Amino acid sequence: MAEITAALVRELREKTGAGMMDCKKALTEAAADMEAAIDWLRTKGLSQAAKKSGRTTAEGLVGVVSGPNRAAMVEVNAETDFVGRNEAFQAFVEQVAHVALEVGEDLEAIKAAKVPSGRTVADELTHLIATIGENMSIRRARVLSVESGVVASYVHSALRPGIGKIGVLAALQAPSESDALLTLGRQIGMHVAATRPAALDVASVDPEALERERAVLIDQARDSGKPEAIIEKMVEGRIRKFYEEVVLLEQVRVLDGESRVAKVVDKAGAKLVGFERFQLGEGIEKEENDFAAEVAAAAGTK
Repeated sequence: MAEITAALVRELREKTGAGMMDCKKALTEAAADMEAAIDWLRTKGLSQAAKKSGRTTAEGLVGVVSGPNRAAMVEVNAETDFVGRNEAFQAFVEQVAHVALEVGEDLEAIKAAKVPSGRTVADELTHLIATIGENMSIRRARVLSVESGVVASYVHSALRPGIGKIGVLAALQAPSESDALLTLGRQIGMHVAATRPAALDVASVDPEALERERAVLIDQARDSGKPEAIIEKMVEGRIRKFYEEVVLLEQVRVLDGESRVAKVVDKAGAKLVGFERFQLGEGIEKEENDFAAEVAAAAGTK
């Protein structure tokens, strides 16, 4: 049997990212065969990942990446905020965003694509779970494109370029790309990050949400005791106000507090054709752990 040297263990660790003792054990099991040891670690990684698969993943990072007339955004989740500061995890989020830019936003297609390590995205995720020791998941992806113009991206409080907890894409159709148009797109991204619009334009507002709002406004107006004709005008005025709150193109820009987004886009000779906003963990129900109860249980007092 070949000797398992410190250099061999270090080489395996560099190739796999696994712990030192795991690398030594893998080389022992594989009789110092490097490829067999890598396979052994991958098998072990699969086992470890399976044990972690039931844990809630509400932390992690949002990643964005841009290409000509196109941009992609992904959300990759982990169990704790600590993992978001891990450089290997950040690099993986970037890789997933680049893959989405190439293959589109279908998660199965993303997971089946290859990354520079030679693994598929799914296998790379499994490897990362085994290395870091937390459950992780690729939650969602979005890709926007235009025939001509720009798809600008913005990441709020970025940990590094294109990586953070809130990301926005803004697609501006225009005759050509320009620095001014890209700047406008990023400004719209900042606006969207702050205001969280629900729809691009009035026609895109969810009909059910609109009817619920209208019903509430009618009830409120009737409490005033005014005639039905006046109530109808009051409600229509308040519906316009509702649109100004939830429709991106109807909103007043946060940047200057005066201009409507639609007017600014019009002035630039462009058309805003789409946007997307990802906020890390939104809509995920987090587990609330009773830390005192856990300590008591561990101590055998409960």
